[in-house]
Amino acid sequence: MDTIENLIIAIVKPLISKPDSFSIKIEDGPEFLEYHLDLDPQDIGRIIGKKGRTITAIRSIVYSVPVETKKVRIIIDEK
Repeated sequence: MDTIENLIIAIVKPLISKPDSFSIKIEDGPEFLEYHLDLDPQDIGRIIGKKGRTITAIRSIVYSVPVETKKVRIIIDEK
């Protein structure tokens, strides 16, 4: 779990304008590990990107990391 969290931080922090307001909450469900990205409202558009291309690329990278038995989800939340 730490590896995925560190990977998300390494990818997202350089893309946002307010890295101090960025945080990640992890929810461990029966099927999924959900990583909730809490972002400033101004940064949500930067992370989603045009036609969702940026978040799709981030998800592709994160989903390629092998995890034992659960699937990983990235969810964007507004602070």
